[in-house]
Amino acid sequence: MSKRHSAKYKIDRAMGENLWGRAKSPVNKRSYGPGQHGQRRKSKVSDFGLQLKAKQKLKGYYANLTEKQFRKTYDEAARRKGNTSETLIGLLEARLDATVYRAKFVPTPWAARQFVNHGHVTVNGKKVNIASYTLKPGDVVEVKEKSRNMALVLEAQQSGERDIPDYLELGDRGFSVRFVRFPELADVPFAVKMEPNLVVEYYSS
Repeated sequence: MSKRHSAKYKIDRAMGENLWGRAKSPVNKRSYGPGQHGQRRKSKVSDFGLQLKAKQKLKGYYANLTEKQFRKTYDEAARRKGNTSETLIGLLEARLDATVYRAKFVPTPWAARQFVNHGHVTVNGKKVNIASYTLKPGDVVEVKEKSRNMALVLEAQQSGERDIPDYLELGDRGFSVRFVRFPELADVPFAVKMEPNLVVEYYSS
């Protein structure tokens, strides 16, 4: 198993949930945690424990962002007007790699980060290779012509595993996407329940 896949499945096992709704997740067979103590009876989790898990789950979902990256996104959400938890979700989904994943250009968030870093996409016609680049409403992300026949692109486009949300608008035979608006939590097709309100509580306490 590749390092990328084992890391992804390790997060699934640690959280006890199939974060991306993928058919091959080990949680589909074993819902308990990893390691020799994974099947022990679980004690009641504290409020802090719930908040920490909510943060780790959301951070892990986006290809396991570093704490520094995630905290920076949270600080930006807190700085903006409006509901911080909803703004946090909107900013995470506005990341270039998240949009590449949502548009089904590639099969996983990990692949999306690598795809962007290797220079396979443009934003408004210009090459951008920074996965954390924040899109603005109206921005158009496109797979470069020479990258459209890559195996992982074809695999992702043929997958019926997930749908494309309505805050993205596909074009050019599925190889370009327009970021229509910042979504709210209810708009995002998470495979599991996310609780950004608990993330806000975690950083506010």
